[in-house]
Amino acid sequence: MTAPTSRRTLLGALLAGAALTTAPAPPTTARPASRRETSAVPDRRSGTLLLGTYTSSAGGGTGIGVAGYDRSAGRITGRTTVTGVDNPSYLAMHPSGTTVYAVDEQEQGGVTAVALAADGTFRVLGTRSTGGAGPCHLSVHPSGQWLLSANYASGSVAVHPIAADGSLGERTALVAHAAPSPGPGQDGPHAHQIVTAPDGGHVLAVDLGNDTVYTYRLGLRRGALHQVSYALLRPGAGPRHLTFHPGGRFAYLACEVDNTVVVCGYDPATGTLAPGTPQATGTGPGTSYPAQLLVTGDGRFAYLANRGHNSLTRYAVEGGGAALRLIDTVPVGGDFPRHIAFSPDGGLLFAANQRSGTVTVFAVDRADGGLRRTGTPFVAPAAVCVLPLGFRRG
Repeated sequence: MTAPTSRRTLLGALLAGAALTTAPAPPTTARPASRRETSAVPDRRSGTLLLGTYTSSAGGGTGIGVAGYDRSAGRITGRTTVTGVDNPSYLAMHPSGTTVYAVDEQEQGGVTAVALAADGTFRVLGTRSTGGAGPCHLSVHPSGQWLLSANYASGSVAVHPIAADGSLGERTALVAHAAPSPGPGQDGPHAHQIVTAPDGGHVLAVDLGNDTVYTYRLGLRRGALHQVSYALLRPGAGPRHLTFHPGGRFAYLACEVDNTVVVCGYDPATGTLAPGTPQATGTGPGTSYPAQLLVTGDGRFAYLANRGHNSLTRYAVEGGGAALRLIDTVPVGGDFPRHIAFSPDGGLLFAANQRSGTVTVFAVDRADGGLRRTGTPFVAPAAVCVLPLGFRRG
């Protein structure tokens, strides 16, 4: 990528800053569990919102942000922080709801486990090395036994076992993306996402540098990754983020370099992904660095975050998931929407706006998929990820 706002440019600055302010974790040794327990938001009538950030950038955060949000009004309130995690730029929850995982996006990358206790406190369990540089995405396998992570700077993906208490074991797999060759303007592979397909039998890794999506089988006994196929996008597409339709036969790719969205067919039996024709993001000429797609739980609508355009594109999903029809774009109310997420009930959409350091909230119309901004932007320094948790009973 050549844009000054690219992850490569940003990551270089972050890694330089991190080298001055943090000591990297040993390659395969877990950091000791933090003794500090951070209390969650006291308003038990609200849901909990976790916020990923950069801690080594100027004006960034100090760890994983914790806030509360109101189910009906979409108002975000309260603020505390889980410290002891460096550059937690992406977060993912264990299926049990008792542990959250964060990448440590720095030169010697890591993944950190944080326990969520029943009393609303958070405790850092420890960190493991990803074996690569600049991890920017992670996900938990549906079995709850394996953590998958993507190292952007070194173009590799890793697997860690998850213990019964949510803590992480030694890495069981590290696979580098050596082929196909990097796309135009790229200096090598850049793994940007790793996610399990709805069938549970395949793991897909999106590589922006190689314009490729790799399909693996994950060995559930030993945590090994075995490549079974790959799908090549057009040169210079820069695929960043893949989202499956609930039906499991189609997936949608946000391509940040050529400013397109691609509908892909997916075969659960073989794990084969078949990209279709690139289509518009609704943001006009030039590139808008599309970041991520979301699909509603009923599979009727999809939303795309456009960082350069500072908007959300709304699509109608047609043909059982086989087509996206562009409806409109809506101003996001912040600058550089890096990540978007639904509340667990699908009634709210949260947008983490990196440059403005804010989170904006939208009410989602169930009938037509319309978005209506609600509340006021919540201040969250260098907000790059937002993870809404379930509603707590009060």
